[in-house]
Amino acid sequence: QVQLVWSGGGSVQAGESLSLSCVASGYSSYYNCMGWFRQVPGKGREAVARIATGGGTPNYADSVKGRFTIAQENAKNTVYLLMNSLKPEDTGMYYCAATSARTCALARDWIDYDYWGQGTQVTVSS
Repeated sequence: QVQLVWSGGGSVQAGESLSLSCVASGYSSYYNCMGWFRQVPGKGREAVARIATGGGTPNYADSVKGRFTIAQENAKNTVYLLMNSLKPEDTGMYYCAATSARTCALARDWIDYDYWGQGTQVTVSS
């Protein structure tokens, strides 16, 4: 089993920054890709960014490219989401997730992920 514990989030003004972190515990061999998703009421869970634990080029949603950065610290089993130039439309519940998908490139949707953190609210005011 893999457990994901997050920290970070909160409320900021548009243009400000926030960072999220997610620590994975359990057998690291159970997952090879970690991602961040967000969800607003009435909508599905949207992929924000993902990264292969073995390295490689991260993937980002078009809406966050150039503003968000996903990074990892393998020695600490931790993945981060650094969010800059936040916009009101970035508001939502953010989740970290892990998957044992064959390749991270194919793990595009929430249904591809096996393990989930509880989520943290990010609110961006205009």
